[in-house]
Amino acid sequence: MAIRALVWGENVHERTNKAVGALYPEGMHTCIASALNTADGIIATTATLQEPEHGLTSTRLAETDVLLWWGHAAHGDVDDGIVDRVVEQVWAGMGLILLHSAHFSKIFKRLMGTPCNLSWREAGERERIWVVNPSHPIAEGLPSHFVLENEEMYGEPFGVPEPLETVFISWFQGGEVFRSGLTYRRGAGNIFYFRPGHETYPTYHDGMVQHVLTNAVRWAYNPAPRLTEVTVAPNVPVERAPEPIETRGPSVHQPGDQGHH
Repeated sequence: MAIRALVWGENVHERTNKAVGALYPEGMHTCIASALNTADGIIATTATLQEPEHGLTSTRLAETDVLLWWGHAAHGDVDDGIVDRVVEQVWAGMGLILLHSAHFSKIFKRLMGTPCNLSWREAGERERIWVVNPSHPIAEGLPSHFVLENEEMYGEPFGVPEPLETVFISWFQGGEVFRSGLTYRRGAGNIFYFRPGHETYPTYHDGMVQHVLTNAVRWAYNPAPRLTEVTVAPNVPVERAPEPIETRGPSVHQPGDQGHH
């Protein structure tokens, strides 16, 4: 059964910046989805900020195995209710891949619980991406490193939690380094952050980048059934305790309460 990938694009720069529109006439999201659709076992579709519910209805997310997210200029325009919806699906088992400036998205910040800040410079400089975990599935089939001739610099420190794994580290022509491929797990959901992808450069046309994203979709996919009620915190009454107990002391909670202390 094919992995169902959904590529979400903010779709702002492509419509307002002529240089970006020339590079990605159908949007970065379409470019990424088209590359994924050439891979065996992946079916990729797209959604954008401008669609009703940002194209992320409850039904659409329930039918998505892996969500890829690119945002930059309009992080604040993403509805908080949609953020809640996406985060809950990640906890339930949907894979999530955050691309480039999605490090500052509401979704990534919520899942990381940190500022997710970094230093940056837009100078079209060379980026050398080193594979520091060659046995990782996301690095399968890659050489020891590959080069993007023009990219935006992201520099350490990167204000994120310590990752499960660091797959890539980038070196930039100006001398900075950056942990550019990080994995996390939240609940049953696998999460991958991948740094490259500034909108004014042809990064998503690059074969190595497309190879990484294909590997990442396969890695992030969780074939297990999606969990339900992952945010529910029910009260467990005395009579349902695994071992017999008696109530001691006063309690403000009533039988059937769903809240937590």
